[in-house]
Amino acid sequence: MADQSTGLADPRLERDAAYKSAYRRLLTSPQGSFAVIVLAVLALLSVTAPYLSLPDPFQSNPSMRLRPPLTGGHVLGTDELGRDILARIVWGTRLSLGVGLGAMLASFAVGATLGILAGTGANWLDQVVMRLLDVLMSFPYVLLSIAIVAVIGPGLFNTVIAVAAIGVPTYARVVRSACLTLREEEFISAAVALGVSPARLVLRHYLPNLLSVLIVTMTLDVGAKITAAAGLSFIGLGIQPPAADWGAMLASGRSYFLLTPHVVVFPGLAILLTVMAFNLLGDKLQELVDPKFMRRNG
Repeated sequence: MADQSTGLADPRLERDAAYKSAYRRLLTSPQGSFAVIVLAVLALLSVTAPYLSLPDPFQSNPSMRLRPPLTGGHVLGTDELGRDILARIVWGTRLSLGVGLGAMLASFAVGATLGILAGTGANWLDQVVMRLLDVLMSFPYVLLSIAIVAVIGPGLFNTVIAVAAIGVPTYARVVRSACLTLREEEFISAAVALGVSPARLVLRHYLPNLLSVLIVTMTLDVGAKITAAAGLSFIGLGIQPPAADWGAMLASGRSYFLLTPHVVVFPGLAILLTVMAFNLLGDKLQELVDPKFMRRNG
């Protein structure tokens, strides 16, 4: 099939077929199926949390504080205020996934835009964008996120901003590098020679060919964003109590770890399982969308 805008053979059909084959292999692989199942369950919990028959995650009950699992109808026990840990973990799924996905999308939107401007624009624009990114990357990411929250204040929205800011350089550099490579391809040169507008060039030619790289980067980045947000909450600069945040649960329960370790173990396992699922999914996608792998198995 030919591309009507350039008259050249359109590689999109071949690419789409390769993607479909890769996704089938993803669902049939042990790592991929495990990650998909875990993330599907987490997504389902985050959506259905208000409708599940769970105790109120915010209701304190001092008479039931620090109860072990399977006591008094509390499957995972209670925390230092007598709140049900299972209910707080389920409700925390909404916060963790929301913050992780929201921060990732914000990083992607800003970083990809900067990367496209740098990779497809004039040399002076490339230099300006890259120097700004160099300044941003000169700060340690953890300290940068702490500094941002310290300036704008803690809270859900500000945590998303702080965590998103540290991911912008990664997307910008990945997209810029891919765009610089694509600029040398014949179909890009042909489109430019035919007078295709810059916006159409980006939407029809650059972005479709960036999808494989971006999908992998975005998937791996969600787990990193969840970890960063939990870290901010752990030190008291992220999502504030009484919100059911996994990082805040770790912070409030660490004083009771030796006495009742379940108050820390279960929120920690929730973070571990979620981040591991995203990382496994990202690693498998990276393997499947790799051009060499796709040519070998397509």
